[in-house]
Amino acid sequence: MPSPAPTVLWFRRDLRLADNPALGEAVGEARAEGSDVVGLYVLDPVLWASAGPVRQAYLARSLRALHTATGGRLVVRHGDPRAVVPAVCAEVGARSVHAAASYEPYGRRRDDEVEEALAATGVRLRRTGSPYAVAPGRVRTQGGTPFQVFTPFRTAWLEHGWRAPAPLPDDVAWAALASDGLPDAPEPGARLPEAGEAAALDRWHAFLADGLADYPTDRDRPDLAGTSYLSPALKWGEVHPRTLLADLASAVRSGAVPGEAAATYRSELAWREFHADVLFHHPGAAKRSLRTVVPEDAWVTGAAEDALLDVWREGRTGYPVVDAGMRQLLGTGWMHNRVRMIVASFLVKDLHVRWQRGAEHFMAHLVDGDVSQNQLNWQWVAGTGRDAAPYFRIFNPVTQGQKFDPDGAYVREWVPELRGIAGKAVHEPWKLAGAAPGYPERGIAGKAVHEPWKLAGAAPGYPERVVDHAVERKVSLEDFERGRG
Repeated sequence: MPSPAPTVLWFRRDLRLADNPALGEAVGEARAEGSDVVGLYVLDPVLWASAGPVRQAYLARSLRALHTATGGRLVVRHGDPRAVVPAVCAEVGARSVHAAASYEPYGRRRDDEVEEALAATGVRLRRTGSPYAVAPGRVRTQGGTPFQVFTPFRTAWLEHGWRAPAPLPDDVAWAALASDGLPDAPEPGARLPEAGEAAALDRWHAFLADGLADYPTDRDRPDLAGTSYLSPALKWGEVHPRTLLADLASAVRSGAVPGEAAATYRSELAWREFHADVLFHHPGAAKRSLRTVVPEDAWVTGAAEDALLDVWREGRTGYPVVDAGMRQLLGTGWMHNRVRMIVASFLVKDLHVRWQRGAEHFMAHLVDGDVSQNQLNWQWVAGTGRDAAPYFRIFNPVTQGQKFDPDGAYVREWVPELRGIAGKAVHEPWKLAGAAPGYPERGIAGKAVHEPWKLAGAAPGYPERVVDHAVERKVSLEDFERGRG
């Protein structure tokens, strides 16, 4: 008598076993049929090519961790999911495929086409859960329209609530099936965090115990380890936001975490869900501004744009906190959130380069690169999004550095040319290099005046400022006024 046909669990952005509703559905169906579960990951060449070396390397490591968690039974097939998923079902005789729903533009199109291809052979695609606590499109105004502004969205999101984490099924019977093998990822040239569900949960629990209490103040300090650093895990679904939200609530109830700290972290998760909701309703926002704020002639083009992009990408703008951020990105595949806002504002409003060019660079190098979060955060800074910072909000790279990196430790970590400059003075090296010819004190600010020999030529090899922020700020404001007219 032939064995019952297995069911298929199609992993995508849910590379975990805990709190995985699609896994629960697949296991439930398989047990009812007395069969096994095929744990399938399809290495889509379109997504693989768009990921860049850093995300490719992290994904390969995350898949390796998932392969271990499934007892070495993860089935990796390479190719177009529209062909691969139906082929796997035909190979094992599966009658259903379980997966978490996708909500980004490419994923929605892909899933619709896979569903159609499966239906033609009598196989069902069953979508259960999503990468979000509340699926995009579900939270709406009282009038039934999508939210345009974050704060009322967050209020409605909190009122809507979310389900408890899905239980982890016991003793999953994973089917044995030939695999094309884990992908060969190039060495990324960046220091990446440990990948996989276990590592993500370890980071989260460590942050809950020692870090979350100070999150409201420390999260804006790139010189401190004040964030959870879970964005790569959320990107790949190594942990679900619903798990984080449940743990936050539990920690507040037990008194382990202040309510304010939990609310601040929860608000950051809400931003992630708001941006996913905006992209769900406006898929064109991945490439196009949702609103126009300056005239077309405000943007640099051609060779001038390429030259400015090069110095920005390489961290050679002459503004220390900007350069530190860009070098951190190249060195680790990650950048502190406060610094992401600073470098984005600098590109758009000091260098007058369209946000899409910066977003493209980020997506090529970020280990946590996510279409909705990256593109809509860029639109927030550029003032072109649904709920965006006003275009006239222009980050001053000097005062931002002085406020959020007060001792200059972050800058000195990533810009070795400036390690000879102590304290806040590192944020304005142009005031120090060669500041004491003939020993006149006037060019030296603060306590540094007492040690002028440390300042003369203190930044050898560090570039001059590519632009004058005060001048370019005025240009941006004038462009904005022209745009309003």
